[in-house]
Amino acid sequence: MARELERLRSTWVNPRILAAAESERVIGQAIEREYSLADLLRRPGVDYQKLMSLSGIDGRELAGPGVDDGAVREQVEIQLKYSGYIDRQLREVERHEHYENLKLPEAFSYLDITALSVEVRQKLHAQRPETLGQASRISGVTPAAISLLLVHLKKTGFGGFIAEDQAKKDEAVQ
Repeated sequence: MARELERLRSTWVNPRILAAAESERVIGQAIEREYSLADLLRRPGVDYQKLMSLSGIDGRELAGPGVDDGAVREQVEIQLKYSGYIDRQLREVERHEHYENLKLPEAFSYLDITALSVEVRQKLHAQRPETLGQASRISGVTPAAISLLLVHLKKTGFGGFIAEDQAKKDEAVQ
């Protein structure tokens, strides 16, 4: 699968080698510039089999024959067509994990956050969660309350702990 993905990303077609009629047959419209086969497969209405049938002006195969294994063909198509969604979801999971483990300052007065309801302030003050994830799991503490807590921490002198934590995360990525 990885080899086929790489082949599709590194094989390019352009209007000089692809007739407009052939492009319309496979892609649905003539191409106006150079595209990788991976870019063409991402288009709606273009599937792997159709793309593999693409032939050049001289009649030579431009994309095919491709892989024989149907499961590999299906996975390649899924990977390319949904890569943007998959990447976005992975970033969202990373962001969630970051905030889940974000340490809250020990010397912090939850009672001073007037934007939070009295009930939420009292619960946070009584339970003293160590991380933002723990705070979010306290009964009655809503996602909106967690957002307000983050805003308050950033606006006050405790905002530095978030910046430090983000710097540590950035270092780990590099």
